[in-house]
Amino acid sequence: MRRVSPRATWVFARLGWSPNAVTVGFIVCGVAAGVVVALGGLWSAIAAAILIQAYLLLDCSDGELARWSGRFSATGIYLDRVGHYLGEAALLTGLGFRAQGHLTVSGPYVTAGLAAALLAMIVKAETDNVIVARSESGLPESPTDAALAPRGSGLALARRLAASLKVHRIIQAVELSLLILVAAIIDAFAGNLTATRVLLIACLVIAGLMVIAHLLAIVASRRLR
Repeated sequence: MRRVSPRATWVFARLGWSPNAVTVGFIVCGVAAGVVVALGGLWSAIAAAILIQAYLLLDCSDGELARWSGRFSATGIYLDRVGHYLGEAALLTGLGFRAQGHLTVSGPYVTAGLAAALLAMIVKAETDNVIVARSESGLPESPTDAALAPRGSGLALARRLAASLKVHRIIQAVELSLLILVAAIIDAFAGNLTATRVLLIACLVIAGLMVIAHLLAIVASRRLR
């Protein structure tokens, strides 16, 4: 998408869009993908995957437009971060409704989707609060690369293993949208929702493990020092 986004950025600049307007578009696409995926069926999964690709494109373009125009702002950074929270939460919540099989405000799969969304947001909050904690304690805002490594050799090995497996990416919007599409194709042939439900449970388990592992990794590193 980075190869495509400069062309889109040029179009946005020609249209006179502000970086924040592009960011709002990126947020709308992310939330819309979650709503669409909740509707069920193969076509909704295809539409959600396309919306998330648009979400990714706009996420690339808002920063490029800000750099090109020199229109940086704290509001833009804030909206961008909120957009990632909302996009991923919406998609996981929508997956829960999809796995339930019908639109309802209750049910075990709806609850699982909401729980997965909450856990994914906690993982993001753990990361963002490193900056908050450093700022409020008088430390430089961004830790050095060396500070990211855990102090213990065992935790360092676990971190390298997790990074190589990339299992955490299952709860991130782009990868999750493609996995939802794959599950929808399998379910369309099987005539049930088994693949979608397995994917949802996998997201819930991985999000739960990530909350614990990410917290331990931060505390065990030198990010807060």
